[in-house]
Amino acid sequence: MSSELLLASLQLSMPEIILAVGALALLMIGVFSGDRSAPTVTGLAVALIIAAGLWLVLVPGNGEAYGGAFLLDPFARFMKVVALIGSVTAMIMTVGHARSEQLDRFEFPVLLVLATLGMMLLISANDLLALYLGLELMSLALYVVAAINRDSLRSTESGLKYFVLGSLSSGMLLYGMSLVYGFTGNTGFDEIAAVLSAETRSLGLVFGLVFILAGVCFKISAVPFHMWTPDVYEGAPTPVTAFFAAGPKVAAMAILVRVVSEAFLPLFADWQQIIVFVSIASMVLGSFAAIGQRNIKRLMAYSSIGHMGFALVGLASGTETGVSGVILYMTIYMVMTLGTFACIMAMRRKDGENVENVDDLAGLASTKPFMAVVLTALMFSMAGIPPLAGFFAKYFVFVAAIEAKLYALAIIGVLASVVGAYYYLRIVKLMWFDEATGEFARISGELRLVFGLSGLFVTAYVLFGGPIGTAANAAAKSFF
Repeated sequence: MSSELLLASLQLSMPEIILAVGALALLMIGVFSGDRSAPTVTGLAVALIIAAGLWLVLVPGNGEAYGGAFLLDPFARFMKVVALIGSVTAMIMTVGHARSEQLDRFEFPVLLVLATLGMMLLISANDLLALYLGLELMSLALYVVAAINRDSLRSTESGLKYFVLGSLSSGMLLYGMSLVYGFTGNTGFDEIAAVLSAETRSLGLVFGLVFILAGVCFKISAVPFHMWTPDVYEGAPTPVTAFFAAGPKVAAMAILVRVVSEAFLPLFADWQQIIVFVSIASMVLGSFAAIGQRNIKRLMAYSSIGHMGFALVGLASGTETGVSGVILYMTIYMVMTLGTFACIMAMRRKDGENVENVDDLAGLASTKPFMAVVLTALMFSMAGIPPLAGFFAKYFVFVAAIEAKLYALAIIGVLASVVGAYYYLRIVKLMWFDEATGEFARISGELRLVFGLSGLFVTAYVLFGGPIGTAANAAAKSFF
C-alpha cells in the first residue's frame, strides 16, 4: 500500500483510531492511578466517544480503505453516529449508579470504549474477515462487562451464559464464512457478489449464507437465536443491560443489512425466505412471551426480541424503502429503549434497594409524576400508537413489506403489534390506576436528562422527524 493510500485510509478510519488510541491511554491512566481514577476515566471515555462522533459528522469524505476491507459510506456514517449516541448515553447513565452496581472501577469505561470500537469496525466492514474481527472485538468486551459484578451470582451467571452461547454463534459464523470462501474464492463483499452474479447458485453457498445469518442473528437476539437475551438482560447490572440494548443492536443490524444487500444480493430469493421466517418468529415470540413476565428487565428482553422482528420486516422487502425503514426503526428503537432503561435504573427505594418487578411501578403517577408521564409516552411509543415515534417506525417497515407484496408478513406484524400492546398498556395501567406500594428515591440528574430527552423525542418526532427520515433515505441509497 502506497503512502497516499495509507494516509487516505487513516483519514477515513480516524474515528476508530481515536477510540483505539484513547482506550489504550485510558487503560494506562487507570493502571497507574488505581480504582480512584474511575470517575476521571469515565469522563475521558465520554469525551472520546463524543470526539469520534464529531469527526464523523463534521469531516466529509467517503470511500474504501485498507484494500477494500473498510468502507465509509452514508449508511455507515449514519449508523455509526446512532451507535455512538447509544454508547455515550448508556455510559452517562452509569455515572450516578457506578458505586451501587459495583461498576466503580476504571476497567468498565475502557471496556465500553473497546466495545464501541468493535461496533464502529463492524458497521464499516466490507469483508468477511473485517466483519468477524469487529464482531469479536465488540463481543469480547460485552462478555466481560456482563459479568463485571463478581459479587453477584446473577451477573456472573449471565456473563457465562452469554460467553458460551456467543462462542457457539461465532463458530457458526466462521463455518459459514469458510463455506462462502470455499465456493467463491473471495472474502470481500463486492467480489462475492460479482462471483454469485456470474455463477449459478450452489447448495454449499446457501449453507454458508444460512450459517452467516445465524451468527449475526444471535447478536440481534432474533428467534431462534434469542435464548441468551432474557437471562443476560435480567442478570447483568442494569447500566450494562442498557448498553447491550442500544449500540450493539444497531451495529449488528447494520452489518446484517450490509451483508444481505451487498455480498448476497444475487441470492435474494434465498435470504429473503430466511429473513421472513426469523422476522415472523421474533415478532410472535416477543409479543406472547412477554405477557407473563413480572421482572421488567426480562420483559424488556422479550420486547427487544419482538422489535428486532419488526425491524427485519423492512429488510425482508429487499428494497430501498425497506432499508430506509430499518435504519429509521433502529434509531427510534434505541431512543425508546435508553429512555425506558433510564426509568428502570431510577426504580430505587429510599433505603437504597433496587427493585425490578413490574408491580413496583404501581401508583408511580402519584409519587413521581414526571417519571410516570415519560414512561407512559415511551410505552405508548413502543406499542406503536400514533402520533408517537414508534408508530412511524412500524409504519415505514410495514409499508415496505406491502410494496414488496409481502402481505402475510405485514398482517402478522400488525397482529403481533396488537398483542404486544397488552403488556405495554399494563404498565401504564399500573402507574396511573393502582395504589402506590412505596416511593422511589430522588432521581439523579443524568437519568432525568436521559428519559426527559427520550420522552421529548418520541412525542415530538411527528414535528421534527423530517430531517431524520431524509438522512435515513440518503443512507439507504448506498445500496441501490
